[in-house]
Amino acid sequence: MLLIDTNTCSGCRLCEKNCPFAAMLIVDEIAVVQDNCTLCGACANVCGEHSITIERAAATPEELAKFKGIFIWAECGESADGESLVPKKVTLELLAEARRLAEKTGEEIRVLVLSDERPVNTDDLFAHGADGVIRFVNKLLWPYSTDAYTTVISAMVAAKKPSIFLLGATPDGRDLGPRVAARLKLGLTADCTQLEINDEGQLIQTRPAFGGNIMASIVTPFSRPQMATVRPNVFAVSENPEIDRKGDIEDFDVALQRGVVRTKILEVEKVGETGGGIENAEVIVAGGQGLNSPDDLDMLRELADELGGTLAGSRPLVEAGWIPHTLQVGQSGITVSPKLYIAVGISGAVQHVVGMNGSGSIIAINNDPEAPIFKVADVGIVGDAAEVIPALIKEIREAKKAA
Repeated sequence: MLLIDTNTCSGCRLCEKNCPFAAMLIVDEIAVVQDNCTLCGACANVCGEHSITIERAAATPEELAKFKGIFIWAECGESADGESLVPKKVTLELLAEARRLAEKTGEEIRVLVLSDERPVNTDDLFAHGADGVIRFVNKLLWPYSTDAYTTVISAMVAAKKPSIFLLGATPDGRDLGPRVAARLKLGLTADCTQLEINDEGQLIQTRPAFGGNIMASIVTPFSRPQMATVRPNVFAVSENPEIDRKGDIEDFDVALQRGVVRTKILEVEKVGETGGGIENAEVIVAGGQGLNSPDDLDMLRELADELGGTLAGSRPLVEAGWIPHTLQVGQSGITVSPKLYIAVGISGAVQHVVGMNGSGSIIAINNDPEAPIFKVADVGIVGDAAEVIPALIKEIREAKKAA
């Protein structure tokens, strides 16, 4: 229920101007809500007098039954030429998992696509399992901004009433998910590593807790949609996308005013090698606390270059200031799933392992034969990294010459 405090309402018209559905009117200098209100929360968000509030009671089983479908936010990046937007890998991972969930719920999967006036490659979305796309185009939607995306996504979810809403636990997803959940007064489970459907048709959302020492399974029985952000690289992208698969595209019609966006990007600084991108790397060479100094990173970087990979590290290296957080692998960093992961001087604490145990092949190099990392490694080398890494680089270079 949307409540308006007529004693404090100033009739400023901010709610009227910013309502995506034109459901707010100013009558005799007082805000009045119309029947087409979806309770998206946009008006309450912009009300400077805090005169608008939304009360949400626990939904009845009959009300819960009205929510149908699995929604996914399609986080996109720019194409190489900048002429179009391309769904990120995490979106395709969520589609593969959503298809598995949909087999149990019997519901359709729809992807929310937000973009400026550039086209989005929706063929990939359909090929990887989407039944439909709900699209909204507005020049205010690039680059990403918390205010614009929260307003549009909240309006979409409030109007379409999905049963499940999934986002990638990327920097933008971690920003957007809680905002939408707070706007719509919903529960949210962050950084999930597993999703299941129970016998009651509820989404079981599983995530690490207490430093990764336990796995917490969470349900949302009294509100819809059930919201979760999911760690990238936890679920695999479908290996056999249906290239000829098609679906319907619906253009979503709401108003988005410039006044909603309270921030402005003045400058974008692209950081070179330290800018991250390890979540998409096929080869990662990661260093840990067993390294002696920051200079040791040079040989790891050299090995990564020879293998066409990238440098990464564990949390102690970030805390020591040797590498930026964007290169941290682990529970409090980034989850990766490269084809090859080389762990150098990493002990193998559970907080690190949960971020890389989905790798195709794992090589561990450590001078401690009892290090836990050897329990998850496919190949273990007990030795001093200062001796092992140069030897590996030499062997790789000789193999390249021989080829």
